[in-house]
Amino acid sequence: MRILVDADACPVKDEVYRVAWRVGVPVTIVSNQHLRIPQHPLVDRVVVSDGFDAADDWIAEHADGDAVVVTADILLADRCLKAGATVLAPTGRPFTIASIGGAIATRAIMADLRAGGDQIGGPPPFAKTDRSRFLSALDATLVKLARR
Repeated sequence: MRILVDADACPVKDEVYRVAWRVGVPVTIVSNQHLRIPQHPLVDRVVVSDGFDAADDWIAEHADGDAVVVTADILLADRCLKAGATVLAPTGRPFTIASIGGAIATRAIMADLRAGGDQIGGPPPFAKTDRSRFLSALDATLVKLARR
C-alpha cells in the first residue's frame, strides 16, 4: 500500500504525512517543482519535468490497486480509477467509478461556460471542515485497504 500525492497545489500534504506515519504507509510527493518534504523514511519526492501533465502522467503510470491517489484533478482521478487505484480529493470526497463520469461532465460544462465568457464562481474556499473530512476519509480508506 502507498499514497501518491499530486502535490503542486495540494492543500493537505501535512495531513497525508500525519496519517501515513501513524499507519506506516509510504508517501510519494509528485510535483513539477522542488517542494520541501519532511525528512522521513516513509516520504519520497519525485520531481518531474515541467511538461504539460508530466506529474499526472507519472502518477497515472504508478497507480494501481495498492495505491491511494490524492488529487483534485478530475481527469487524473479518472485515469487512476481505471488503473485500479483508490482516489480521494483534498476535501475528502472519494472519486469512484460511479461518480467520475458526472464529475467529468460537470467539468466540461463549466469549461464551456467559461469559454463562452460567462462569469461563474470557482469552487468554495478550502475550509477547516474540508481538512477534517480529508483526514477521516484517508484514515478510513487506508484501514479498508489494509483489510483486503
